[in-house]
Amino acid sequence: MVFSADIILDFIASYLWAFCRIAAMLMVMVAVGSNTTPTRIRLFYALSITLLALPSLPPAPDYIELFSMTSFIVVLQQLLIGIAMGTISVFVVQTFVVAGQIIAMQTSLGFASMADPMSGQTSPVVGQFYVLLVTLLFLGIDGHLLMIEMIIRSFETLPISENGLLAADYYKIAEWFSTMFHAALAFSIASMVAMLLVNLSFGIMTKAAPQLNIFSLGFSISMVFGLFVLWITLLNVPLHFENQWSKGVITMCEILDNPCTKP
Repeated sequence: MVFSADIILDFIASYLWAFCRIAAMLMVMVAVGSNTTPTRIRLFYALSITLLALPSLPPAPDYIELFSMTSFIVVLQQLLIGIAMGTISVFVVQTFVVAGQIIAMQTSLGFASMADPMSGQTSPVVGQFYVLLVTLLFLGIDGHLLMIEMIIRSFETLPISENGLLAADYYKIAEWFSTMFHAALAFSIASMVAMLLVNLSFGIMTKAAPQLNIFSLGFSISMVFGLFVLWITLLNVPLHFENQWSKGVITMCEILDNPCTKP
Protein backbone atom coordinates (compact mmCIF):
# COMPACT_ATOMS: atom_id res chain seq x y z
CA MET A 1 0.00 0.00 0.00
CA VAL A 2 1.41 3.33 -1.06
CA PHE A 3 0.32 6.69 0.35
CA SER A 4 0.96 9.82 -1.61
CA ALA A 5 2.53 12.88 -0.04
CA ASP A 6 -0.73 14.81 -0.34
CA ILE A 7 -2.64 12.23 1.71
CA ILE A 8 0.03 12.20 4.42
CA LEU A 9 0.16 15.99 4.60
CA ASP A 10 -3.65 16.24 4.77
CA PHE A 11 -3.73 13.77 7.66
CA ILE A 12 -0.99 15.62 9.52
CA ALA A 13 -2.77 18.93 8.97
CA SER A 14 -6.14 17.64 10.20
CA TYR A 15 -4.49 16.13 13.29
CA LEU A 16 -2.34 19.19 13.97
CA TRP A 17 -5.17 21.71 13.81
CA ALA A 18 -7.45 19.65 16.04
CA PHE A 19 -4.56 18.99 18.44
CA CYS A 20 -3.81 22.71 18.76
CA ARG A 21 -7.37 23.53 19.85
CA ILE A 22 -7.63 20.65 22.33
CA ALA A 23 -4.11 21.04 23.73
CA ALA A 24 -4.52 24.81 24.23
CA MET A 25 -7.60 24.22 26.38
CA LEU A 26 -5.92 21.48 28.43
CA MET A 27 -2.84 23.61 29.03
CA VAL A 28 -4.94 26.37 30.62
CA MET A 29 -8.04 24.78 32.17
CA VAL A 30 -8.57 24.08 35.86
CA ALA A 31 -6.81 21.10 37.48
CA VAL A 32 -5.27 19.73 34.28
CA GLY A 33 -3.58 23.00 33.35
CA SER A 34 -2.19 23.81 36.81
CA ASN A 35 1.52 23.86 37.55
CA THR A 36 1.13 20.75 39.70
CA THR A 37 0.39 18.66 36.59
CA PRO A 38 3.57 17.86 34.64
CA THR A 39 3.70 19.31 31.14
CA ARG A 40 4.50 15.90 29.68
CA ILE A 41 1.34 14.44 31.21
CA ARG A 42 -0.76 17.24 29.74
CA LEU A 43 0.88 16.71 26.36
CA PHE A 44 0.15 12.97 26.31
CA TYR A 45 -3.38 13.70 27.52
CA ALA A 46 -3.96 16.09 24.60
CA LEU A 47 -2.42 13.68 22.09
CA SER A 48 -4.61 10.82 23.29
CA ILE A 49 -7.85 12.83 23.24
CA THR A 50 -7.10 14.18 19.77
CA LEU A 51 -6.30 10.73 18.42
CA LEU A 52 -9.52 9.26 19.85
CA ALA A 53 -11.71 12.15 18.70
CA LEU A 54 -10.21 12.55 15.22
CA PRO A 55 -12.43 9.92 13.46
CA SER A 56 -15.60 11.67 14.65
CA LEU A 57 -14.47 15.19 13.71
CA PRO A 58 -15.59 16.89 10.50
CA PRO A 59 -13.01 16.76 7.69
CA ALA A 60 -10.46 19.54 7.73
CA PRO A 61 -10.39 21.98 4.79
CA ASP A 62 -8.31 20.53 1.98
CA TYR A 63 -7.63 23.85 0.26
CA ILE A 64 -5.19 24.97 2.97
CA GLU A 65 -1.62 23.78 2.58
CA LEU A 66 0.14 22.58 5.70
CA PHE A 67 3.26 24.69 5.16
CA SER A 68 1.76 28.07 4.37
CA MET A 69 0.89 31.35 6.02
CA THR A 70 -2.79 30.42 5.98
CA SER A 71 -1.99 27.26 7.93
CA PHE A 72 -0.13 29.38 10.49
CA ILE A 73 -3.20 31.60 10.88
CA VAL A 74 -5.41 28.50 11.31
CA VAL A 75 -3.10 27.18 14.04
CA LEU A 76 -3.19 30.55 15.78
CA GLN A 77 -7.00 30.63 15.65
CA GLN A 78 -7.25 27.11 17.12
CA LEU A 79 -4.92 28.09 19.95
CA LEU A 80 -7.00 31.16 20.74
CA ILE A 81 -10.21 29.11 20.84
CA GLY A 82 -8.73 26.57 23.24
CA ILE A 83 -7.14 29.21 25.44
CA ALA A 84 -10.44 31.11 25.63
CA MET A 85 -12.26 28.04 26.93
CA GLY A 86 -9.58 27.23 29.48
CA THR A 87 -9.40 30.84 30.64
CA ILE A 88 -13.11 30.92 31.45
CA SER A 89 -12.74 27.87 33.72
CA VAL A 90 -9.79 29.56 35.42
CA PHE A 91 -11.89 32.69 36.00
CA VAL A 92 -14.51 30.55 37.73
CA VAL A 93 -11.91 29.27 40.20
CA GLN A 94 -10.18 32.63 40.60
CA THR A 95 -13.47 34.04 41.85
CA PHE A 96 -12.95 32.11 45.07
CA VAL A 97 -9.28 33.10 45.24
CA VAL A 98 -10.32 36.76 45.25
CA ALA A 99 -13.03 36.01 47.82
CA GLY A 100 -10.47 34.19 49.99
CA GLN A 101 -8.13 37.18 49.84
CA ILE A 102 -10.91 39.53 50.90
CA ILE A 103 -11.91 37.27 53.79
CA ALA A 104 -8.28 36.75 54.84
CA MET A 105 -7.65 40.48 55.05
CA GLN A 106 -10.79 41.04 57.11
CA THR A 107 -10.15 38.15 59.51
CA SER A 108 -6.42 38.83 60.11
CA LEU A 109 -5.57 35.55 58.38
CA GLY A 110 -3.85 37.23 55.46
CA PHE A 111 -0.43 36.86 57.06
CA ALA A 112 -0.44 33.13 56.28
CA SER A 113 0.32 32.62 52.60
CA MET A 114 1.53 29.86 50.31
CA ALA A 115 2.25 29.22 46.63
CA ASP A 116 -0.76 29.10 44.36
CA PRO A 117 -0.72 25.82 42.36
CA MET A 118 -2.71 27.50 39.57
CA SER A 119 -0.43 30.47 38.92
CA GLY A 120 2.69 29.78 40.97
CA GLN A 121 2.29 33.09 42.81
CA THR A 122 1.92 33.61 46.56
CA SER A 123 -1.59 34.08 47.92
CA PRO A 124 -3.30 33.74 51.33
CA VAL A 125 -3.94 30.26 52.65
CA VAL A 126 -7.66 31.00 52.84
CA GLY A 127 -7.73 31.52 49.08
CA GLN A 128 -5.80 28.29 48.53
CA PHE A 129 -8.24 26.43 50.75
CA TYR A 130 -11.09 27.61 48.56
CA VAL A 131 -9.11 26.70 45.42
CA LEU A 132 -8.69 23.11 46.58
CA LEU A 133 -12.34 22.88 47.60
CA VAL A 134 -13.61 24.34 44.32
CA THR A 135 -11.26 22.15 42.28
CA LEU A 136 -12.69 19.07 44.00
CA LEU A 137 -16.19 20.31 43.18
CA PHE A 138 -15.14 20.90 39.57
CA LEU A 139 -13.84 17.35 39.26
CA GLY A 140 -16.76 15.93 41.25
CA ILE A 141 -19.34 17.27 38.80
CA ASP A 142 -17.21 16.09 35.83
CA GLY A 143 -16.51 19.62 34.70
CA HIS A 144 -13.35 18.52 32.90
CA LEU A 145 -15.33 15.92 30.93
CA LEU A 146 -17.93 18.52 30.01
CA MET A 147 -15.25 20.86 28.69
CA ILE A 148 -13.66 18.07 26.63
CA GLU A 149 -17.07 17.22 25.17
CA MET A 150 -17.72 20.87 24.34
CA ILE A 151 -14.34 21.36 22.66
CA ILE A 152 -14.92 18.27 20.50
CA ARG A 153 -18.44 19.37 19.52
CA SER A 154 -17.10 22.83 18.72
CA PHE A 155 -15.44 21.45 15.59
CA GLU A 156 -18.96 21.20 14.11
CA THR A 157 -20.27 24.58 15.22
CA LEU A 158 -16.94 26.39 14.82
CA PRO A 159 -15.10 24.43 12.10
CA ILE A 160 -11.41 24.65 11.41
CA SER A 161 -10.69 27.62 9.17
CA GLU A 162 -8.74 30.86 9.10
CA ASN A 163 -11.73 32.51 10.82
CA GLY A 164 -11.88 32.15 14.59
CA LEU A 165 -13.54 33.97 17.43
CA LEU A 166 -15.24 37.29 16.83
CA ALA A 167 -14.57 40.55 18.64
CA ALA A 168 -17.83 40.09 20.58
CA ASP A 169 -16.53 36.76 21.90
CA TYR A 170 -13.39 38.38 23.30
CA TYR A 171 -15.58 41.05 24.87
CA LYS A 172 -17.59 38.34 26.64
CA ILE A 173 -14.37 36.91 28.04
CA ALA A 174 -13.25 40.37 29.20
CA GLU A 175 -16.60 40.84 30.96
CA TRP A 176 -15.63 37.97 33.24
CA PHE A 177 -13.31 40.29 35.14
CA SER A 178 -16.29 42.24 36.46
CA THR A 179 -18.30 39.04 36.95
CA MET A 180 -15.46 37.54 38.94
CA PHE A 181 -15.14 40.50 41.31
CA HIS A 182 -18.90 40.85 41.74
CA ALA A 183 -19.27 37.18 42.66
CA ALA A 184 -16.26 37.32 45.01
CA LEU A 185 -17.74 40.30 46.82
CA ALA A 186 -21.15 38.61 47.05
CA PHE A 187 -19.52 35.52 48.54
CA SER A 188 -17.40 37.41 51.08
CA ILE A 189 -19.88 40.12 52.10
CA ALA A 190 -21.27 38.03 54.97
CA SER A 191 -17.79 37.51 56.42
CA MET A 192 -17.00 41.22 56.04
CA VAL A 193 -20.15 42.23 57.93
CA ALA A 194 -19.49 39.66 60.67
CA MET A 195 -15.94 40.89 61.23
CA LEU A 196 -17.16 44.50 61.13
CA LEU A 197 -19.50 43.72 64.01
CA VAL A 198 -16.66 42.05 65.92
CA ASN A 199 -14.39 45.08 65.49
CA LEU A 200 -17.27 47.39 66.42
CA SER A 201 -17.76 45.39 69.60
CA PHE A 202 -14.07 45.79 70.41
CA GLY A 203 -14.38 49.54 69.97
CA ILE A 204 -17.41 49.76 72.25
CA MET A 205 -15.75 47.65 74.94
CA THR A 206 -12.55 49.73 74.78
CA LYS A 207 -14.56 52.94 75.09
CA ALA A 208 -16.60 51.60 78.01
CA ALA A 209 -13.66 50.07 79.89
CA PRO A 210 -10.28 51.45 78.72
CA GLN A 211 -8.42 49.61 81.47
CA LEU A 212 -9.23 46.23 79.87
CA ASN A 213 -6.95 47.03 76.91
CA ILE A 214 -9.08 45.02 74.48
CA PHE A 215 -6.99 45.91 71.44
CA SER A 216 -3.98 44.05 72.82
CA LEU A 217 -6.02 40.86 72.46
CA GLY A 218 -7.98 41.95 69.42
CA PHE A 219 -5.65 40.33 66.87
CA SER A 220 -5.89 36.84 68.34
CA ILE A 221 -9.63 37.16 68.99
CA SER A 222 -10.18 38.31 65.39
CA MET A 223 -8.36 35.24 64.13
CA VAL A 224 -10.54 32.94 66.24
CA PHE A 225 -13.71 34.63 65.02
CA GLY A 226 -12.31 34.52 61.48
CA LEU A 227 -11.92 30.75 61.64
CA PHE A 228 -15.46 30.48 62.97
CA VAL A 229 -16.75 32.64 60.10
CA LEU A 230 -14.90 30.45 57.59
CA TRP A 231 -16.53 27.38 59.07
CA ILE A 232 -19.98 28.96 58.79
CA THR A 233 -19.48 30.16 55.20
CA LEU A 234 -18.36 26.75 53.93
CA LEU A 235 -22.00 25.84 53.38
CA ASN A 236 -22.28 28.57 50.75
CA VAL A 237 -19.34 27.39 48.62
CA PRO A 238 -21.23 24.74 46.56
CA LEU A 239 -24.07 27.15 45.78
CA HIS A 240 -21.77 29.97 44.66
CA PHE A 241 -19.65 27.56 42.65
CA GLU A 242 -22.75 26.21 40.92
CA ASN A 243 -23.80 29.72 39.95
CA GLN A 244 -20.37 30.66 38.66
CA TRP A 245 -19.89 27.40 36.79
CA SER A 246 -23.30 27.80 35.12
CA LYS A 247 -22.30 31.26 33.93
CA GLY A 248 -18.99 29.87 32.70
CA VAL A 249 -20.68 27.08 30.73
CA ILE A 250 -23.08 29.57 29.16
CA THR A 251 -20.17 31.79 28.10
CA MET A 252 -18.31 28.81 26.63
CA CYS A 253 -21.38 27.79 24.65
CA GLU A 254 -21.83 31.32 23.34
CA ILE A 255 -18.26 31.77 22.11
CA LEU A 256 -18.31 28.31 20.49
CA ASP A 257 -21.60 28.98 18.66
CA ASN A 258 -23.69 26.84 21.00
CA PRO A 259 -22.23 23.32 20.81
CA CYS A 260 -24.23 22.55 23.98
CA THR A 261 -27.44 22.26 21.96
CA LYS A 262 -26.03 19.50 19.79
CA PRO A 263 -27.37 15.99 20.59
